Amino acid sequence: MNTVEIICRSCGADTLLNREAVYDGLLKVGEKLMCSSCGHTYANEAEVPFKSHEPEPSIFTDADRSAKVEVFDEGENKRICRYCANYTVNPFTQFCAVHKTEVQATDTCGQFERAEEKDDADRLL
Repeated sequence: MNTVEIICRSCGADTLLNREAVYDGLLKVGEKLMCSSCGHTYANEAEVPFKSHEPEPSIFTDADRSAKVEVFDEGENKRICRYCANYTVNPFTQFCAVHKTEVQATDTCGQFERAEEKDDADRLL
């Protein structure tokens, strides 16, 4: 059942419009539009007295928003272990082949070597 706010012409109530599907066997043939307060039925969508919604006033403007925060300089985030040729991932650990230690994808070091572009599915194999 889909509901929308209306002001009923029959009872005058500020209420909801009920939309009930009308079926002929298993085939939907239309909708029945009714006031949820008094049960008055409307013949079609044009006859329904919908309640108009005025937009709410905006409290804040674009001038009130903070500036966009840039965490990394251009290309700086491409020097992390995740993009290094020596970075190895398996189901149990993330490993650096140069330092022979466990690392995290966001770690960095001075021996960074850019890996050739692969999608993540190939990296896991």
